[in-house]
Amino acid sequence: MNRLEISISVNDNGWPGEAGLLALCERAVSAAAASAGLDWPDGAELSLLFTNDAEMAVINGEWRDKPVATNVLSFPGGDVQVGEPAGPVLGDLVFARETVEREAAEQEKSFEDHLTHLAVHGFLHLFGYDHIDDDEAEEMEEIERQTLSGLGIADPYA
Repeated sequence: MNRLEISISVNDNGWPGEAGLLALCERAVSAAAASAGLDWPDGAELSLLFTNDAEMAVINGEWRDKPVATNVLSFPGGDVQVGEPAGPVLGDLVFARETVEREAAEQEKSFEDHLTHLAVHGFLHLFGYDHIDDDEAEEMEEIERQTLSGLGIADPYA
């Protein structure tokens, strides 16, 4: 697997430390890449933003005309189709802390396990995976299950 350059920004004090977030995401994206056979040029770039619900609502409103918080947003660096290698900029992942915390509590999961799932899910979006229709959703969810199982995390869709 080629090297990945990850930049991280934490815009909310409620998140765990930057080093822990980076380690969690590196582990998640490496496992997702292995499960799905994803490829990118050596030194490709991935940007991570850890923010809060208020900023997420602004971002979601600007880019998707949905001015509400969501757990994770993915902004691919190019027009990549499933099965194609990515370009030198994989894209950006944005996470909203309060939403991640609330969902983890509602689903009776640890914060770390839920965030890992969202990192895997968001990363797959950067490679063209989606869940618009049932077939796409089944393919994406199966990769997520396989990836998370390999990390010792229970099926998030069970």
